[in-house]
Amino acid sequence: MIIKEVEEKTGLTRSNIRFYEKEMLIQPIRNESNGYREYSDENIEDIKKIAYLRTLGISIDDIRNIILQQISLYEIVEKQEQVLKTQIYDLENAKTMCEKMLKFNELSYLNLKVEEYITEIPEYWNENKHTLKLDSVSFLYMWGGNITWGIITIACLLIAIIAFPKLPTQIPVQWNNGVANSVDKKFIYAYPIICVVFRFILRPFTCRWLQIRAFYSDTIADYLTNFLCFVALSVEVFSIFFVYNIVKNVTVILFVDTCVFMILLLVGWNKIYQKTSNSQKMSKE
Repeated sequence: MIIKEVEEKTGLTRSNIRFYEKEMLIQPIRNESNGYREYSDENIEDIKKIAYLRTLGISIDDIRNIILQQISLYEIVEKQEQVLKTQIYDLENAKTMCEKMLKFNELSYLNLKVEEYITEIPEYWNENKHTLKLDSVSFLYMWGGNITWGIITIACLLIAIIAFPKLPTQIPVQWNNGVANSVDKKFIYAYPIICVVFRFILRPFTCRWLQIRAFYSDTIADYLTNFLCFVALSVEVFSIFFVYNIVKNVTVILFVDTCVFMILLLVGWNKIYQKTSNSQKMSKE
């Protein structure tokens, strides 16, 4: 059957179905005579199973591992149940605290007294350490924030404005063993434009891609976007240095940028992983 029939039988959109294909979760055969994909009844059942598991919050990677029989469905569902229990506990606890606070008509930040809602503060912090743990990756939020993006973008623009009058008519944009391909020097203004494109066009797609995989999509998307803007700034500076024979190899700069990115991202991801592990441990206790 063709994809239109699959949409009708599953109730899912074409984009969902195509995405599952892209992720190799389903593999319809292709009709060699016309090039169209042909879906089997087994594909239909797989699509419904995958969509159902996604509604439970199970990640694409976990679903793939289930299909490949690298882990059992029972194990994944058991793990997800614990995660959901923790989330429900956190939400119920937060809801109760909010209800207590709303009993005071004159509630404001200035007259908020934490001791009125919490009897044992250290114990309360300990009970909510899995939530507070996320604060330890604040450097990720700082790096991914709008302020950081603004600073990088403004730096790109200011460097372009200052350097433009002193640049030769042609500037390098692509390097190979000290040899560069050149374009008109007006290209120097492309770097701040690239930063805007990364933030407002690339970031939404990145965020959506991460959401599908159940990551901390906003944080990582912001971080990745600003990192790419930082790379653009680095390349802009390198272009100017290259013109004046200060440096000749862009690989060094890109390597350093990549190392910084990987180290900070791994540290942040490790802290997020610890947060998730602590949540699961608390739910089991």
